Amino acid sequence: MTEQRQGAAPRATAAIDASLAREILISERFRAQLLAGIFGGALIAFLAFSASYPGAMAELFHSRLDRVRVGLLLGGFAAYELVALRGFEKLIKTRTRPPAARRYIDTFVETSLPTLAIVYYMSIVEPFEALLLPPAFVYFVFILLSTLRLDPKLCVFSGIVAAAEYGLLALLSGGATHASKTSASLTSMAHHGGKALVLLASGVAAGFVARRLEKGFRRTLESLEDRSRILSVFGQHVSPAVVERLLAQKADVKSELREVCVMFLDVRNFTAFSERKSPEEVVGYLNALFDFMIESVNAHHGIVNKFLGDGFMAVFGAPLRGDNDCKNAVEAALEIVTKLEALVAEGAIPATRVGIGVASGKALIGNVGSSERKEYTVIGDVVNVASRVEGLNKELGSQILVTERVFEACALELPEATATAPLHVRGRKEPVRIFRLA
Repeated sequence: MTEQRQGAAPRATAAIDASLAREILISERFRAQLLAGIFGGALIAFLAFSASYPGAMAELFHSRLDRVRVGLLLGGFAAYELVALRGFEKLIKTRTRPPAARRYIDTFVETSLPTLAIVYYMSIVEPFEALLLPPAFVYFVFILLSTLRLDPKLCVFSGIVAAAEYGLLALLSGGATHASKTSASLTSMAHHGGKALVLLASGVAAGFVARRLEKGFRRTLESLEDRSRILSVFGQHVSPAVVERLLAQKADVKSELREVCVMFLDVRNFTAFSERKSPEEVVGYLNALFDFMIESVNAHHGIVNKFLGDGFMAVFGAPLRGDNDCKNAVEAALEIVTKLEALVAEGAIPATRVGIGVASGKALIGNVGSSERKEYTVIGDVVNVASRVEGLNKELGSQILVTERVFEACALELPEATATAPLHVRGRKEPVRIFRLA
């Protein structure tokens, strides 16, 4: 059992890592979609504005703006993001992780796009003026969107590339040599150096944000993995409340010897009923019964551990202990019979009787199975006794039988309860005293 738990941990971690990698690809795809939309929209807006208001465009850029070059520049940016988008779509479909080198190359290329725009502006305006135009601020857009990569290192790398390229362009522009033409404070190397440091700091800040986002994604995936693990072990018939308590307590499904209360329930004369009905009617009938029966078990802090054709085995006290597991089991049994009689009286279901047997005692609880399929199992003499006690209902014409140990432990006022003479239960040497509750 210990080896199974040790082997399950790496598998769970691998599953979380794979899910996180997929979420990162989906986030990268969104980033590529966003950038492709931004550049495509900018291209359309530029072409429309320059065609509709050529005079304003010529005055704004002193007739030196080449519509073809700008169109090709924006179109090239959009095309690059569309190619990247197609690549992410393929990676998501094939569940393949991109190589780390490719991610750094993509980050370098994208962060360098504003540099290309600035270089183009340097060909139509004074170099130092190009550093003051909007493309210089586009670096921040790429640094901000780098957080969607969910990799702090890539965010910092994006800041380094932006700061280095901007600083290099500032050096090539001649810095403060043009102070006579504009404010010396805007053209000084101190100004450009400060802006480069801001870009670098932005990359570092984006890295912290990406780290928080990545941790948030991982915590969410771990929570989903824990929930999936619990449901795979206990089955979908475990109540949401039990799942939440197991998650909150970080309960480990380990093998141990524990005092539990076991209930067996069987629908009487089911074989005769099923022979007269279609498969659809039989299934509908069982679902109608199990619906409120399982609800009663869940409401009294038990779990249905196994379905047994026309019945089931429920456990109280595992995986979570109650204040009084015997009391919970008895109350659940009484509630089931009461609801059943009410539904029969209303005509909601055919005339139906059940047999319920309840016993308590020590049992070994834990996971049994292989790495492919495990089942939460309760093993012990108490299980056999509960099953045999349930079978005695046929002989006694009763619906609920509990052992003396359960009757005394439940501490309930049950005036209609009657004790039987000690009965021999198959598989037990000593006779067992039974109490009839219904």
